[in-house]
Amino acid sequence: MKALRKLKRAARSWLTKRLDAALALQGNMITSTTTSTRSTLYTLPFWLLCMSNFLFSASFQMLIPELPDYLIGLGGREYVGLIIALFTFTAGVSRPFSGKITDTVGRVPVMAFGSVVCFLCGFLYPYLLTVWGFLMLRLLHGFSTGTKPTATAAYVADVVPVDRRGEAMGALGLFTATGMSLGPAIGSWVADAYSMDALFYISSVFALLSILILLRMPETLDHQQPFRLSLLKLKKEEIFDKQATKPFIVLLLQSFSSGAVLTLAPALSSSLGITNKGLFFTVYTIASLVIRLTFRRSSDRYGRVPVMAVSTAVLAAGMAVLTLADNQVLFYAAGILFGMSWGMNSPTVQAWTADLSAEGTRGRAMATMYIALEAGIGIGAVLSGYLFNHLELGMEASFGVSAVLALLATLYLGWLWRKNHLAGVVG
Repeated sequence: MKALRKLKRAARSWLTKRLDAALALQGNMITSTTTSTRSTLYTLPFWLLCMSNFLFSASFQMLIPELPDYLIGLGGREYVGLIIALFTFTAGVSRPFSGKITDTVGRVPVMAFGSVVCFLCGFLYPYLLTVWGFLMLRLLHGFSTGTKPTATAAYVADVVPVDRRGEAMGALGLFTATGMSLGPAIGSWVADAYSMDALFYISSVFALLSILILLRMPETLDHQQPFRLSLLKLKKEEIFDKQATKPFIVLLLQSFSSGAVLTLAPALSSSLGITNKGLFFTVYTIASLVIRLTFRRSSDRYGRVPVMAVSTAVLAAGMAVLTLADNQVLFYAAGILFGMSWGMNSPTVQAWTADLSAEGTRGRAMATMYIALEAGIGIGAVLSGYLFNHLELGMEASFGVSAVLALLATLYLGWLWRKNHLAGVVG
């Protein structure tokens, strides 16, 4: 009997070990499969999102080079600075709302809403032929970029692994930048070859195509809620996400330069004898594309803050060159530096914000980051337009202020970099 009991114990011990080994093997297989799934970056939803972003960015960007002359033709020369400022104002105001709705109703509905606004505005421009009608439409048009990019950034952060987030934002940015590059050149060509009305309609068609692509996108938000008006009531903490404070400060200082460039680059192009006012935008966006391809994983490897510090220093240099640009060589050199900077900045600041945010409030954090972008662009556009109309060297002054603000952002990032290094914190 004792021998039988010993045999049973030995058999039970052997069976337990075999079961433990089998369970461990199964666990390793599951972990391996999960890791493989999580490391997958370039999925069909991701490519659809990229294509939608290309069409969306080309839709509104193709209008930019021609709008100043169009508004002047309507009799609104003194309001040129408002072309960008009004657009960014409503974009900024809508950010907290879009962030909350992105976190409750879903990513895809908010993206679709932004494309719908862009589609409708394109068709309305030819029918509002007064200065105030045009400016009111620019105000409405801003809701498009106040909603779609917020939801897009949250969607990407949902579907890509954390350790490849910078690469993913860079890849998405390639399509966005390509749309922004081709858009102005296409827009100027259409306006010259056909008419402004044709340009507005083509812009609208691009926005429509970006909506159709979104219809195939699966939703990534868990526990979706139906939309209700009470969601538009914001609490204090829903307007500004403190987790995104650092990216907010940096982007606010950086984006002043974008407002100045968007407002004054077409006028500077004309003064230098460049007939296609969209070429500067094409040059800087091509530079941005090259940088995104070459350094697409740099912030994943070296950290967000170091990459932001370097790229912002390049921005300061680019705006300083633009201040001195009295010929086409310097003008395009400044465009290259400007594009290189934003090619590194854009995906990195998005990944940085996603890193700092909680999963349940990611849309809100992205909205806070974009508020800084819109505020900086809007302030830059208004001040640049004012200086351009009231000072003899107003254009040079605008670009000079942009360079100084970019330098301040570089110093702030350098301080954060040193602080993180001493604390042993990565990126």
